[in-house]
Amino acid sequence: QVQLVESGGGSVQAGGSLRLSCAASEYTYPPYCMGWFRQAPGKEREGVAEINSDSSTSTADSVLGRFTISIDNAKNTLTLQMNSLKPEDTAMYYCAASLSALCRGGYLVPLITTAFPYWGQGTQVTVSS
Repeated sequence: QVQLVESGGGSVQAGGSLRLSCAASEYTYPPYCMGWFRQAPGKEREGVAEINSDSSTSTADSVLGRFTISIDNAKNTLTLQMNSLKPEDTAMYYCAASLSALCRGGYLVPLITTAFPYWGQGTQVTVSS
């Protein structure tokens, strides 16, 4: 069983930065895929970025060039560095994990909610204009 705990959310003005972290339980081990998703009020949960234990990444167009995903395999910790934040980035941000065979083969799974069986509780990010 994979347990994920997010931290680092908060409130910031537009143009500011935040760094989110996700700690995975001791039962998580490479190779795997991990991702960040977000859900704004009244909207569907959407993929933000994904990384596997080989450090291959995929990033949504809406945050490309502003958000960077990284992983520390030794510490089982996933991070999302968010720069140049915009009010439209306001959402609950969730960490997710997959142990799919694709990940074991060094690939990424699709950045969609159904590809990730394991989820954290979420951390709120609020960006004011």
